[in-house]
Amino acid sequence: MRRGADKGASAASTTATVMPMRPADVDHVLRSLQITVRRRVDGLLQGNHLGLLPGPGSEPGDARIYQPGDDVRRMEWAVTARTAVPHIRTTIADRELETWLAVDLSASMDFGTVTMEKRDLALAAAAAFAYLSRDAGSRLGAVIDTGAGIRRIPARGGDAAATHLLRAIATAPRSAPGERGDLARMLEQLRRPVRRRGLVVVLSDFLGASTWERPLRALTARHDIIAVAISDPRDRELPAVGHVTLTDPESGRTRSVRADRALQARFTEAAEEQRRQVAGALRRAGASLLTLSTDRDWVRDIVRFVVARKRGWGGDSARVS
Repeated sequence: MRRGADKGASAASTTATVMPMRPADVDHVLRSLQITVRRRVDGLLQGNHLGLLPGPGSEPGDARIYQPGDDVRRMEWAVTARTAVPHIRTTIADRELETWLAVDLSASMDFGTVTMEKRDLALAAAAAFAYLSRDAGSRLGAVIDTGAGIRRIPARGGDAAATHLLRAIATAPRSAPGERGDLARMLEQLRRPVRRRGLVVVLSDFLGASTWERPLRALTARHDIIAVAISDPRDRELPAVGHVTLTDPESGRTRSVRADRALQARFTEAAEEQRRQVAGALRRAGASLLTLSTDRDWVRDIVRFVVARKRGWGGDSARVS
């Protein structure tokens, strides 16, 4: 079996059909997510400000001693000459940010074998990024692809707008068999009309052909891009379960196979190759990659990622254990 030839080809046909949540259930899920994100993020950061501002900003700040890894383009030559010690000029990040979430909720995301489906993890990650970009004056918008169509939610500020956006993600209908998602078309939706420079967070499992690379590269010319690759353990490894029926949820095609050791090895090798191809395409496009899995602590993974970005921008030595 060739992994990645059809998006979602690893999803087993035993996945149960999940009915849409009631409004009360949606509100309960969103409240729980809000509490989880705020408590965990603030606890891990121990009071340090953690934002998602695109780059270190443009307003000049204080000068500090140069540290290995700092951008030499920020050298403060006047202070360096006066003290004979290399210094760089820090900058103050702008506090207004327009963040767009590009959320892939096509059929391959309706799959999970641990504690949640991949679409649930996409919602959780969206809630975390909404919280991390909550500064005064910031706005949050989204484009959501369910396979049946793409929904756009205009960028607005405030907690009420963020809650409305997250509710739209939580209640997005599931794709019917044969309804394929189109990540490339969703990304094109963010290019027109032209918007002010901001942040785009792409949440997807990135399975299938990399037709999205070109529009993503075009977006990076104007925006800071974070690609959140969402996976499940069964996307990476096939258990030894004997005869099993595999289904491509976006075409409805099925294939019965015997999951022996030889097939397991080929599956794992193809899955690893697919991950390398995605990482390479994202790197060429200039996007930052964050990998989340349904069997990992997604809050900690997000915080580690954002802290590493902040350290890279400003030479900060902050760490998250």
